[in-house]
Amino acid sequence: MINFRKITEENFKAIIDMKRPSDEHFVASNAYSLAQAWLYRDANDVYPFAIYHDNEVVGFMMLDEDLEEKCLIIWRIMFPEENEGKGYGTEAIKLVVHLAKESKKYDYMILDCAPDNKRARHIYEKIGFRDTGEVENGENIFRLDL
Repeated sequence: MINFRKITEENFKAIIDMKRPSDEHFVASNAYSLAQAWLYRDANDVYPFAIYHDNEVVGFMMLDEDLEEKCLIIWRIMFPEENEGKGYGTEAIKLVVHLAKESKKYDYMILDCAPDNKRARHIYEKIGFRDTGEVENGENIFRLDL
């Protein structure tokens, strides 16, 4: 079962050590993402999490919220190559959607996806996210109304 936990001393190294294939450019390193979370810490709206399957760290996610817009943003989601194809990404995104709906703080969610990342695009669309037609920093913006 997928669950989210704060980044702590116990899981920090596992998160930092996660790598994608060197030829893949779809997501920033987790170290870079954690540096961004630290950079924006005063805004109190960026949340990095370790993704666990039971008690094993299997991935990383960083959320950003815009309470004024009532929007939750999946800013980053990353699974190392050895955890691909196991359903963790689909389950993690479904759990975030469920928690966002349950909180009643958000009207919609957004995320971005590299145009050539067909696997992620398929997962997002299967869950209900739709391509808005907008492009930001070369990535397609997807939206899910809650």
